[in-house]
Amino acid sequence: MCGIVGYIGKKDAYPILVKGLKRLEYRGYDSAGVALINDEGQLNVYKEKGKVAELERFCSEKDITGHIGIAHTRWATHGEPSSRNAHPHYSESKNLAIIHNGIIENYAEIKRNLMAKGIAFRSDTDTEVLVQLVEYIMSKKSFDLLSAVQIALHQVIGAYAIAILDKNNPNQIIAARKQSPLVVGIGNGEFFLGSDASPIIEYTDKVVYLEDGNIAVIRLGEELKVVNILNRELNLQVQTVDLNLGQIEKGGYPHFMLKEIFEQPECLTNCMRGRINADADNVTLSAVIDYKKQLLNAKRIIIVACGTSWHAGLIGKQLIESFCRIPVEVEYASEFRYRNPVVTSDDVVIAISQSGETADTLAAVELAKQKGAFIFGICNAIGSSIPRATDTGSYIHVGPEIGVASTKAFTGQVTVLTMLALAMGKEKQTLEESKYKKIVKQLWEIPSKMQEILQLNNRIADLSRTFTYAHNFLYLGRGFSYPVALEGALKLKEISYIHAEGYPAAEMKHGPIALIDSDMPVVVIATHNAMYEKVLSNIQEIKARQGKVIALVSKGDDVISRIADEVIELPDTLECLEPLIATIPLQLLAYHVAVCKRKNVDQPRNLAKSVTVE
Repeated sequence: MCGIVGYIGKKDAYPILVKGLKRLEYRGYDSAGVALINDEGQLNVYKEKGKVAELERFCSEKDITGHIGIAHTRWATHGEPSSRNAHPHYSESKNLAIIHNGIIENYAEIKRNLMAKGIAFRSDTDTEVLVQLVEYIMSKKSFDLLSAVQIALHQVIGAYAIAILDKNNPNQIIAARKQSPLVVGIGNGEFFLGSDASPIIEYTDKVVYLEDGNIAVIRLGEELKVVNILNRELNLQVQTVDLNLGQIEKGGYPHFMLKEIFEQPECLTNCMRGRINADADNVTLSAVIDYKKQLLNAKRIIIVACGTSWHAGLIGKQLIESFCRIPVEVEYASEFRYRNPVVTSDDVVIAISQSGETADTLAAVELAKQKGAFIFGICNAIGSSIPRATDTGSYIHVGPEIGVASTKAFTGQVTVLTMLALAMGKEKQTLEESKYKKIVKQLWEIPSKMQEILQLNNRIADLSRTFTYAHNFLYLGRGFSYPVALEGALKLKEISYIHAEGYPAAEMKHGPIALIDSDMPVVVIATHNAMYEKVLSNIQEIKARQGKVIALVSKGDDVISRIADEVIELPDTLECLEPLIATIPLQLLAYHVAVCKRKNVDQPRNLAKSVTVE
């Protein structure tokens, strides 16, 4: 869940490493550090609790020379956030330094064995155990660093992406991965390391994505070599990254989150481009064409995801069941992987993840594959682990999402799920042709309707100030709007730290109504759909108890508008597409409430962008 950066070449390493850490700040972290080997062969490690800026201040009077180095932002798992527990970690002799993303599950046992041999530890982390083990193997068996790493990784249980420096071999970085992403950038006589491509793209677009079990041997003046844990050399697959620097800059917006909210019309157009034809009456997904038999013959579809992606899955369930008449279950990936689920070769499992590296979702994919299910992935990050592990799938193509609280990835996921349900429904002939064409046309028009809503930004900002005082929020919706209520509540709690809950509106009377008083704002999605009258009754029940109602209504509504305290009008669209419209004002509401409360919108506390550990 942290960020890894590395450099070896002719340039000064420190500026490249620090800039790379800043590019990875979106991942969430609580400390940062850097290790450098200077021209005299000294291995210097500097680290600080807090942001990268704190590390820069700490290093301002230090020796930061050197042409090789590794750097890290840590999100605490073992040991409290502190400079002592921050990465990089020295070995006992200070000849080695390591950075690590992931969790070493059997670290306690390894640590006990090493302490019994007289090795002293400086931190509370699982990471230090690994570098101490590597050094112990080197010293006792006279192995070189690569061989010692291979032997140590044989003993390790868990997930890792690691990079190690050896002061006695100052022209080499050894890097390895298992269930945690790591990419090597190939420049002109230089190499770069990153948790993803964002710290690399400024220097090269040629990368190698390491696979599970890969170990990269990066040596100055030599070609990149990748071996496995048994030291068998592997063929390299050099890829070109389709990413530009402008995509990961703020572009004049105060926060990445606001930029990404406003990018959604263009992002969804990109998501649909090439998949919806020029006449906007047909959807073509290559995955449905290439794997028609597996998808259309599915007896059941299981969607596995976490967080925001799980909410998108709930919408996908309704779309697929409605258009394709196939039963769909939506599972939290973290629960699915541990409950011995019933999965057969007649099932299709859809795995949804923005990063493509979500540990629980990736583990759920592996479990489903073992049971013979056909796996369909929906991801944003090209070349990430889940697309490589699945049988087929679709990228959402919304560009890099830097803000920790997901916005454009959610609407991109819902858009791909909508197109998948439409394409399958047409092939199965479970969706009437006229209805199919109507939905496709309306889907193509969603970006322009999003633009209409974004014009309400200033008004939503003003409205948000009114509700900054609140300690609790309730979000209500029915049908397709219920998952939107869940997502709206999640956005608010993620970035403003206000407690919020999403509920099916009809369930309000079964408990949550007890919470409603004059201090309880209630956000109700109350568009003109089949359950409009029932949601209207819910609003009346809230007002009877002095609750404050913020209602999302269809344009021109003149009933709820007279009852609610605040009203946000939405452009008309089909009920099955309303989640794409109703999500936007809820994202803006959460954003502006958090800004009013002076919270760190892009990097909320305790959260990380890519949850690569359990």
